[in-house]
Amino acid sequence: MSIKETKTDVILIGAGIMSATLGTLLKELVPEWEITVFEKLANAGEESSNEWNNAGTGHAALCELNYTVEKPDGSVDISKATTINEQFQVSMQFWSYLVKRKLIHNPQDFIMPLPHMSIVQGDENVEFLKKRFKALSENPLFQGMEFSDDSEKLMEWIPLMMQDRTSNESIAATKIDSGTDVNFGSLTRMLFDHLESKDINMKYKHSVIGINRTNEGLWELKVRNLESGTVERHTAKFVFVGGGGGSIHLLQKSGIPEGKHIGGFPVSGLFMVCNNPEIVEQHHAKVYGKAKVGAPPMSVPHLDTRFIDNKKSLLFGPFAGFTPKFLKYGSVFDLLTSVKPDNLVTMLAAGAKNMSLTKYLIQQVMLSKEKRMDELREFIPNAKSEDWDLVVAGQRVQVIKDTEAGGKGTLQFGTEVITASDGSIAALLGASPGASTAVHVMLEVIAKCFPEHIEEWEPKIKEMIPSYGVSLMENPELLHQIHTSTADTLGLNEEDPLLLNSMV
Repeated sequence: MSIKETKTDVILIGAGIMSATLGTLLKELVPEWEITVFEKLANAGEESSNEWNNAGTGHAALCELNYTVEKPDGSVDISKATTINEQFQVSMQFWSYLVKRKLIHNPQDFIMPLPHMSIVQGDENVEFLKKRFKALSENPLFQGMEFSDDSEKLMEWIPLMMQDRTSNESIAATKIDSGTDVNFGSLTRMLFDHLESKDINMKYKHSVIGINRTNEGLWELKVRNLESGTVERHTAKFVFVGGGGGSIHLLQKSGIPEGKHIGGFPVSGLFMVCNNPEIVEQHHAKVYGKAKVGAPPMSVPHLDTRFIDNKKSLLFGPFAGFTPKFLKYGSVFDLLTSVKPDNLVTMLAAGAKNMSLTKYLIQQVMLSKEKRMDELREFIPNAKSEDWDLVVAGQRVQVIKDTEAGGKGTLQFGTEVITASDGSIAALLGASPGASTAVHVMLEVIAKCFPEHIEEWEPKIKEMIPSYGVSLMENPELLHQIHTSTADTLGLNEEDPLLLNSMV
């Protein structure tokens, strides 16, 4: 039986927020290009992008303490925070463009205004938060941030967290009202609905099982139709691998030199969720704490208001878990089969370096519900077990690579794009801030992979992202214009966002 063969311009692997964003950008820039998407699950946004598989935070460094580091001289380095904030502004501009052009509708279905807060306890941490607040509030990107160590003001901000708090330890928080809750699952589905209306070829229940380069310089993918069991061959000039944790295996199959000596370490996430309306109504913010000494950055505890399916709920976590799967719906052999001769030393070095992480994960896996409740009670002193259930979130694969700074087997906490030298294939690896910076990351992919088109495409890119190529931090007037415009378009000026829940 002959194998079906199809040619296209662009292939996107994985129907998550990254592929959705790249596909949408390319369709705006070159509508005539043919795009095919392969997703092994039955729907878009079912893995890392799914609303229950991530915290739904619009990461703009407004509340995440791990994005600001205290330097040896006592000052606070906010460079990472400003970078992430600028990148999130790019996403907001693109989403606003799509809404204005009526390419997607009902922004309240994927983004809601929600205060972002940081909270700390203990004199040393309070002093750090004061210095962090001073450094950030002097920057135009973080205008409107407030600081308080007054218990009455904190009771006004976070009543659920301050009720019945008996500790004499000093406590302080910062608050900024321009934060957001983002339903990346809903946004992903909206973008793919739009793309399907533009005649892109969506192939659900199709698994990519092989990637190789043809003599003509094209990429040939071997794809299995999971419903029929048949195997197809598809070729394209450009391939983007946006398969979440599964991207490492596909990158390895491509054989590009840039993909050598790279491994991955899977970490699963769990959240406590509260659906008791009486409790939920007492909290309205995303409140991030500080990771405990020795814990990895991904373990930063936070109590989040979430808006999912027109319903408000509370999530607390994340608690870490371990499974060798690279995807929530992956294989238990994922970790083992990712170890290759070229990354074996890197992986072994990472194992030796990260014994503390291994110990931390074992401790997290062994936690009982009551132990998790004890951690929750550091945020909500009177939390009752019967009001909270455990939800298994998504898998995140942390990148392991050799770096100059960290040496062999350095564990990377962040988002990384691996691109072939000729720009014909790119793969997205890593985790947070991920989805929040998807537009910035995909614009970088476009710049690296299609440099010959950038000059031609730049006017359209600037139409979609007015700040393209400009630092908002250094242009406060443009920043104000963009803040005002995106907030109006995305409905983020609503005084009572709960009213939006009643909208159909």
